[in-house]
Amino acid sequence: MHHLLKKSLVPALAIAALGASAISHADTAKPLGWVEEGVIMPEDLTVKFKLDSGALTSSMHAEDIERFEKNGEDWVRFRVELQDINTEETVASTFERPLERNLKVRGAGGSEERPVVKMDVCVGNEMLKEEFSLRDRNNMHYPVLLGRRTLNELGPVDTSRTFTTKPACNSEQA
Repeated sequence: MHHLLKKSLVPALAIAALGASAISHADTAKPLGWVEEGVIMPEDLTVKFKLDSGALTSSMHAEDIERFEKNGEDWVRFRVELQDINTEETVASTFERPLERNLKVRGAGGSEERPVVKMDVCVGNEMLKEEFSLRDRNNMHYPVLLGRRTLNELGPVDTSRTFTTKPACNSEQA
């Protein structure tokens, strides 16, 4: 019996040792607040990001959303016009991105389909290329909402805190 027990523990111990050495950045990161400064790249536009564990997919403010075809693929053109919280200047940029997928959102007023694109953003010292659903968030306090998929990359969120870090990425990380 002792021989069987010893044999069955070896794989379990090996797996446990591998797991302990493969701790992700998210597991060891200092908690972020529920609102943080973030940068939309490559424009270097600093805005408030809301870290929202209630949303699965991240969302970004966009206006004049237009779907089009480019080289036989579906693309999205959209305008982002936001006030940079560092300079207090309004910055307007037009982006074109491949359509990653469509997101069907259901709410009290019915359902809608939103385009999802990949965007580069910086939070703390983390440069992320994440999926964002696009929608007009002009009536919202926060132009960028980071959902659970993105939060998994960033680590824990302390809901009692805000603005715990300053964005510190450079363009070479993009």
